[in-house]
Amino acid sequence: MLMARRWQWIDKVSPMAVLYVIGLIVANTTTWIRDGALLSLNNTIGNICIPLAIPLMLMSCSLSHWSTGKALKAFVSGLLAVLIVTLAGFFLFRGQYDERKFAQVCAVAVGIYTGGIPNMGAIAQGVGMDQETYLYVTSYDLIITGLYLVFVICFGKPVFRKLLPLPTSGQHPTQSPPRNQSAQVETSKNTLREIAIPLILTLAIAALSYYISTLFDQQLSTPMLILILTTLSIGASFLPLIRLLNQQADKENRQSKSFTLGLYFVYLFCFSIANACDIRQMDLTASLNILWYILFVIFGSLVLQILFSKLLKIDGDSALVTSVALINSPPFVPLVAALLNNKDLIILGITIGLLGYMLGNYLGLGVFFLLSPS
Repeated sequence: MLMARRWQWIDKVSPMAVLYVIGLIVANTTTWIRDGALLSLNNTIGNICIPLAIPLMLMSCSLSHWSTGKALKAFVSGLLAVLIVTLAGFFLFRGQYDERKFAQVCAVAVGIYTGGIPNMGAIAQGVGMDQETYLYVTSYDLIITGLYLVFVICFGKPVFRKLLPLPTSGQHPTQSPPRNQSAQVETSKNTLREIAIPLILTLAIAALSYYISTLFDQQLSTPMLILILTTLSIGASFLPLIRLLNQQADKENRQSKSFTLGLYFVYLFCFSIANACDIRQMDLTASLNILWYILFVIFGSLVLQILFSKLLKIDGDSALVTSVALINSPPFVPLVAALLNNKDLIILGITIGLLGYMLGNYLGLGVFFLLSPS
């Protein structure tokens, strides 16, 4: 973030794109990152970053731009795009593969790309997928969603804003934003208060949310963690002291320290997931039709969602965050909001992702019974 203040090209490209590329290079050209303790530390950092980033970023948000109608349109367009492409891919890529087994693959794909990893495990168990096929699906999913994330980070913003209408919410064009959005490290006498108060609240919210989520079974723990985090964080944004800090930042025409600190945790998350992606550990030659199928589903649904968004007049930022919320799941939403410099998208994206979590199991099992031979 400090380098982005010094060199404009980093700020223009986005620090998270630079971090992602560095992380991929480290993961795929060195061996020390595979050390058990170091890899465990890397994964732990990734796991705690988003529960800290979500409250910090949401506390700086205003609900005045929230639109239920836009959220519903965005969710339905993303959901239909995934379902249509998933079903079409079944007939295109099943080939000589056992039809029932490929129907299992399709069911799991629907669960992942409308819900998330918790849905994936539940559906795989529900349709009786064998361990070997499950490992192929998870390995290929990791590769393709990694490529998809590279596309989003490097090209998503210009592509979506070029093809779809510009957002009408978020940062207003009449405002003159600070020169480097990604590196807001101004100093003032209120800096400590602006950071300490939201951070203490965030730690309390994260701890309480994690504790409550452990009371649910493993399948529900992740969705419940995100749901509770979001609800408590939105509630915290209405606290008088937090609103005062946000109003002060708006008056000085800068991002709040809370949002900037949340952005820092998003960058750490981005770096940690790139560090964990070692393609050398994966067998890319077995069951290639599953690989092509997942590639088709992810990027095909992206194209179809752009077409639907064009018809429904959904802005580019909302369409992009919807795609990421469904394909990559809600924890990636703050990353996209930071990339687009549109913090109001966090609530939209997390809401869509949670709706996907709730419907994912039903849709996945429904697709299996529809496609599986009797």
